[in-house]
Amino acid sequence: MKRLIEGFEQFRNDVFPAQREVFRKLAGGQNPSMMFITCADSRVMPEMMFSTQPGELFVYRNIGNIVPPYAQHVSGVVAAIEYAVKVLKVSHIVICGHSDCGAMKALQYPELVQDMPSVAAWMKHADVARYVVEQNGPDLQGPEGLRCLTEENVVGQLEHLRTLPAVAAALASGQLSIHGWVYDIAHAELKAFDAQRGCFVAIEPGEGRVPEATPHARFSMPTASAA
Repeated sequence: MKRLIEGFEQFRNDVFPAQREVFRKLAGGQNPSMMFITCADSRVMPEMMFSTQPGELFVYRNIGNIVPPYAQHVSGVVAAIEYAVKVLKVSHIVICGHSDCGAMKALQYPELVQDMPSVAAWMKHADVARYVVEQNGPDLQGPEGLRCLTEENVVGQLEHLRTLPAVAAALASGQLSIHGWVYDIAHAELKAFDAQRGCFVAIEPGEGRVPEATPHARFSMPTASAA
């Protein structure tokens, strides 16, 4: 706790004064253009990774960067996504997994969470990744198996994301794009799921294009003259 208080004191004395006007504007509301859903792992720090300013990213974190499929019960992540789409009007949602993910290790070795029933139940939402890898790469073990599980989990959570009514409607109208990324902690590398190619490809900032996992819009929004 002492470390946190000292860190806040440094923020208040060194960071805040230089951005006083930014925080003054943010005190009245937020207007992020992107929602970033990632793992609760302490090694994954979106604001640091992407050099963003306060108010730019709407971040939601949980074990395994999971988005449960739409159902009658409400979960925190589903509620946050609905708010981001309907109220904040974000234009992009990123689901980002990462290397050496403990949640994915639990998919590999379920015995790791046998004494944690809440975690085990939560990981059921990622079971599609385990099944896909088990059926298509039964011999994949160790680091390679973990990498495949991590990627397949991102793809599976993208499919869950599409089941949310607010997301489905925004995708259909072309107001929203969704992306699936995997972050390599040791090498500071990003890969993105390319829906057209059906695989993960390296994101190269200099290229100016980020692969998308978004289907084409099915509805055109009416123009002002047509309204």
